Amino acid sequence: MADELDVAVEYVPVSDYAASVRLFGTGDLDVVFYGGLTGVQARLRTEGAAVLAQRDIDERFRSVVIAHRDAGLEPVEDVAGLAELAGSRFTFGSESSTSGRLVPAYFLGQADVDPEADFAGAPGYSGSHDLTIDLVESGSYQAGAVNLQVWEARTEAGTVDTDVVQQIFTTPAYADYHWVGAPGLEERFGGGFTDRLRRALLDVDGSDAEETALLGQYGAEAIVPAWPGDYDRIEQIARTLGLIG
Repeated sequence: MADELDVAVEYVPVSDYAASVRLFGTGDLDVVFYGGLTGVQARLRTEGAAVLAQRDIDERFRSVVIAHRDAGLEPVEDVAGLAELAGSRFTFGSESSTSGRLVPAYFLGQADVDPEADFAGAPGYSGSHDLTIDLVESGSYQAGAVNLQVWEARTEAGTVDTDVVQQIFTTPAYADYHWVGAPGLEERFGGGFTDRLRRALLDVDGSDAEETALLGQYGAEAIVPAWPGDYDRIEQIARTLGLIG
C-alpha cells in the first residue's frame, strides 16, 4: 500500500472488536479490515466512512456449528434442525463476531432456540474461533459456532481431531469481512484518495507470486468490490438481536 499510494503505512494492532470501532471513530485508524457487524457499527458511528472492498470469499461467507461427538448431536440439513441444540452447553466466539456470534445466533432464533434461555446455562463467549474449536474438542462445551474459513483451515492442518469434533450445520451465505476507509482521508491525502485506495486494494488480484502469497494469508484469491448495501442484512439481524440500537 505504501508503494502503490506513496504514503507511509503503519499497521496498528487492536485488542478487540470494540477497540477497532472506537479508534476508527476517534480518527486514530484510517483503514480497518472489519467483520460484517463491526463494519456496520463503525460506519453508523462515523459519518462519511466508506466501504472499500472485500475478499472474494466474503461475498458468500458461511458459519458452521460444530459439536463434540459424545454430545449426541447429529448433523442437520436445514435451519429448523438447529432445534436439537436446545439444552446443550454451547459457546459462541467473540460477542461482536459476525460469523462466530451474530449469524449463528440469528439462525438459532429461526429454529426457536433462544441462546439466553434455552441452553444448559448461559452461552459461552470464547473470544476467538480457534478457542471455540478447542473448547468443544476438550468437552468444555458440547457445541459451538465458528466461521467456515477457520474450521476448514484447522481440519486441513490436522490441528483438530475430527474423530472427536464434527461439523453438524453450515449456515446460508452472507456478506462478511470488508475494508472500511475513514472520512478524513481526502483532507489528509488529497482529493480522490479514497478511490485510489479502493483501486489499490482491487488491484491485488493474484497476478504475480507476491500477490498470490499475500492473498493466501487472507484465505482469498482476489479482492473484489463491496458496497454498503451488501451489509444491510447484517445490520437488520444486529438490530433484531439488540446489538445495534
